[in-house]
Amino acid sequence: MPKCDSCGKGAQKAANRSHSKVKTLRRQKPNLQKVEKQMICASCRRAKVKKMKKGTV
Repeated sequence: MPKCDSCGKGAQKAANRSHSKVKTLRRQKPNLQKVEKQMICASCRRAKVKKMKKGTV
């Protein structure tokens, strides 16, 4: 499964809960985007843009 090249964030387990409280396991995937030939999650991408605007990169 793909992971973020910056922070290493990957898929997590979660549960769908029906009205009768039946638990069905599923996977929550991170929002990965290809930036400069790297797979980066959306939160790392926002942090990178914020640093670039500030001028600290």
